[in-house]
Amino acid sequence: MPPRAQTPRLRCLLAALALVASTQGRGDTAPQPSSYMPVSSEEPFEPVEQRLTKAKPETMQSHYRFLAERYDLSDRPAEGATMTRGKAVQRGPRTRLGPGLTWEKLDSLTPDEIRAQDLFPQGFMPLPHPKHAEGGMLFPHFVIDEIRRQEQRDLARFDLDFDLPDHFLPEFPAPIYLTTRPDLGDVSRGQVVTLDNYFALFNGLLNPKQLEGLRLLLTPFPQQQFNATDDRRSSRPSRGVACFDCHSNGHTDAATHLSGDARPQAFRHRIDTPSLRGEYIQQLFGSQRALKSVEDFTEFEQRGAYFDGDTVIAAKKGANVLDRGSQVHAMAEMQELFDFPPAPKLDVFGRLDPRKASAPELRGQAVFFGKAQCATCHVPPYYTDNSMHDLQTGRFFAPREVRGAMMTADGPIKTFPLRGIKDSPPYLHDGRLLTLADSVEFFNLVLGTHLSADEKADLEAFLMAL
Repeated sequence: MPPRAQTPRLRCLLAALALVASTQGRGDTAPQPSSYMPVSSEEPFEPVEQRLTKAKPETMQSHYRFLAERYDLSDRPAEGATMTRGKAVQRGPRTRLGPGLTWEKLDSLTPDEIRAQDLFPQGFMPLPHPKHAEGGMLFPHFVIDEIRRQEQRDLARFDLDFDLPDHFLPEFPAPIYLTTRPDLGDVSRGQVVTLDNYFALFNGLLNPKQLEGLRLLLTPFPQQQFNATDDRRSSRPSRGVACFDCHSNGHTDAATHLSGDARPQAFRHRIDTPSLRGEYIQQLFGSQRALKSVEDFTEFEQRGAYFDGDTVIAAKKGANVLDRGSQVHAMAEMQELFDFPPAPKLDVFGRLDPRKASAPELRGQAVFFGKAQCATCHVPPYYTDNSMHDLQTGRFFAPREVRGAMMTADGPIKTFPLRGIKDSPPYLHDGRLLTLADSVEFFNLVLGTHLSADEKADLEAFLMAL
């Protein structure tokens, strides 16, 4: 019927029918928020950049205040404890406890009592992204500076900065050890490997297929926040992000973003970039994705994870669909060459050599394989069981939303290898545990092992020797 022939009564009837049709099948509940981002930008780029740039100082200051409430962020190096290339390891647990509470008092309570009194440390709960409602890749300033110097490519965001202080992050640049040439030791020559220097550094050490895999790992491809569209968070259109921007030198520089797996947004987990060292002994990839091969992981990252799992937006921003039989395989082969750093105190079985280890380290080893039950999951020689485990952290606190992130149980998490663990702070899949001492306190509480202060110190000494 032409619109001019519709009576007011008929127009009302048609509107009512349209309303019924739009709500049919969902009862009287509101529709779920969509998992898809809008394909067309809702606001021009320039006003977005101006608005978010202006808001950035307060956004970051608010997040820094939140971190300071959770943690002691001061720079307190442990005496005589360093990473492989000499960067200091931070001393002591940095997670703050409630007023009047000590680790001993907390350890004496049951999970139900801790939950009822709301005493579970805030720093043991999931760590939110600085802007959890959006997420996206964030890089430490030293990574941004080096990539800008070598490649004139900018990984800075106009809306956010990286949040954790440098002294809680891995050393940069990290040394590189190859399974194929253990005789050479660190082959990085103290440099950050990029497209500018990879051929000079590795020609003659790698075969042509491995060199091609390394080239692809160093090649930037469009990513959610770094791309050429007007829906980005870099001031200029960007060539994108390379695998080694996060996994610098085949290790980690602690770059962070949000996992693309879960929805709605508040349930997405922050990701602390894991090291690529020791990929050759691993059978699961991704902290919770449980991908079954490094080839699967490599392809998944390029097809989905770079764009928060949103394949529609990936098509718009420039998804890089790699060839499985050549490109993906070459990248995977290269990743499987990165070895753990030397551990001169370990024997061929991954245990301490009594002739080389100190008394605290030997006592810590006994705690690790005994009272602390660490070896239930972290099996030598590489200290992983290649499995997933649910720590059931939801026993200790009531779910709540904090800064746009749901504080709730983590679910099954991959058992990461502990070899070379001192080189990979911060810890746990989201980086919520800033030091090894924090990790010891966390697992002592969650596993209910009731370690003494001396046992904790000895266990930390053993972990430093791995």
